[in-house]
Amino acid sequence: MKLLQDKVALVTGGSRGIGAAIAAKFAAEGANVAITFLSSEEKANALAKELSSAHGVTVKCYRSDASDYQQAGDLVNTVLDDFGQVDVLVNNAGITRDNLMLRMSEAQWDEVINTNLKSVFNLTKHILRPMLKARGGSIINMSSIVGMTGNAGQANYAASKAGIFGFTKSIAKEVGSRNIRCNAIAPGFIETEMTEALDEKTKEAYFASIPMKRFGKGEEVANVCAFLGSDLSSYMSGQVLSVCGALNC
Repeated sequence: MKLLQDKVALVTGGSRGIGAAIAAKFAAEGANVAITFLSSEEKANALAKELSSAHGVTVKCYRSDASDYQQAGDLVNTVLDDFGQVDVLVNNAGITRDNLMLRMSEAQWDEVINTNLKSVFNLTKHILRPMLKARGGSIINMSSIVGMTGNAGQANYAASKAGIFGFTKSIAKEVGSRNIRCNAIAPGFIETEMTEALDEKTKEAYFASIPMKRFGKGEEVANVCAFLGSDLSSYMSGQVLSVCGALNC
């Protein structure tokens, strides 16, 4: 039997990058998957069609802004109507708006905090009641190694990702008695469209700082998500798992 057989997963920001890898892994493990997008409608539709065909599961995509409280609530209600349940929530939506603090605008700060951190509150807030009713569920919050280490030019991003750690541990304590688990993943440098655009000199500088001497793959983050979404991690909650090639050791 597959790890996520007959479960329903909701993955925000699931049309590309790490989110798409998570959706693909979940579908391969037997889950029915709802993925959200904000601008990549064509990619989302293509991914949903591909995964449904390849794995014989239901994959649907929804346009939704995770940073908007009302849209988050409407999304959860729609997914519950379409699928009947949500067993796993992956809060993956995230952006960067890098700048040194002296140059960072209030808008750059607010946009990153709202998209990366407030969205986690929004979706978690709306999913908790149905999970409480079902007396079970797994919430997985996508943070970053930068939330642990900080990074020049990313004070907004680092703050948003560090906030996820405290939020995750608090939710785990609040709802653990109802068999709802909440964990976070902190990826390091992962191969994405952004890293593909880097020149070789820049890549080599990054590699030098990573003990495993390579970028991680989206699939390697997705594997950890599948573990946290499955019953294999049934006694694991309030934890932060780094997927970073030993970068934070």
